[in-house]
Amino acid sequence: QVQLEESGGGLVQAGGSLGLSCAASARSFGSYAMGWFRQAPGKEREFVGVIRWSGDVPYYGDSVKGRFTISRDNAKITVYLQMNSLKPEDTTVYYCAARTMTQAPVSYYSNERMYDYWGQGTQVTVSS
Repeated sequence: QVQLEESGGGLVQAGGSLGLSCAASARSFGSYAMGWFRQAPGKEREFVGVIRWSGDVPYYGDSVKGRFTISRDNAKITVYLQMNSLKPEDTTVYYCAARTMTQAPVSYYSNERMYDYWGQGTQVTVSS
């Protein structure tokens, strides 16, 4: 069983930056691919990005590519999402998710149905 807890959400002005953290309670954290998703009310959950192992090149969704950065610290059992150049349309709830790594291509991890564990989410609001 893996428990995930996001933190770091809040209110920021457009063009600003915000960093989210996702702390995990999991044995063998290094064997889990860690993804970030977001979901606005009434909309489908959107893939933000994923990092499979420490040192992996993260894979990002098109809407955040070049602005967001994912990293992980296995010693701290935490994954991070650094968000820069924020836009009002980035306003939503952000979730981290975990699943055991597979040999599948990295694009496989953009599908929310592939994840087994989810955090409760943290709200990010970007004002214009």
